[in-house]
Amino acid sequence: MMEIVRIPGMEKAEYDKLIEEGYLCRIAFQGSKYPYIAPFLYVFDGRFLYFLATKYGRKNDLFRHHPYVSVEVEKYSSDLSSYTFVTMQGYLVQLEDAIEKKIVREKFLRMIREKNLSRNILAALGHKPEEPLESIASEERSNIWKLTGVTDIVALKNL
Repeated sequence: MMEIVRIPGMEKAEYDKLIEEGYLCRIAFQGSKYPYIAPFLYVFDGRFLYFLATKYGRKNDLFRHHPYVSVEVEKYSSDLSSYTFVTMQGYLVQLEDAIEKKIVREKFLRMIREKNLSRNILAALGHKPEEPLESIASEERSNIWKLTGVTDIVALKNL
């Protein structure tokens, strides 16, 4: 009889490090019949994940009707010899406090600079790539969502 090998789990410090080092995730929203999955840039403050969401598109309607989501962050080598991933189930809230929003927008600005991301990513945030990067922090062309109420975390890594 063949033995089924289980993928090992990660400790909290390991998956926090995975989340901290990353910047791209997938969010699964509950659709009317099928889930809707979309990629998002995120920042992590050590406790919460924050996302910038353009003010248009299907994700906004799904968020308003059912803010409960699954979020997945992964990291893997090109040949898949190493891989880690974490999924979290929780719900999204939209930030409304002006100071909190400014702080989070500045975190996105720093993250884009530190990760040396292409200016083309600005289009995914409601801006033109030729606009100043600082427009992310100074203008509100996107909503800020915060993942909270996380009830389940699955974090696995290769052997």
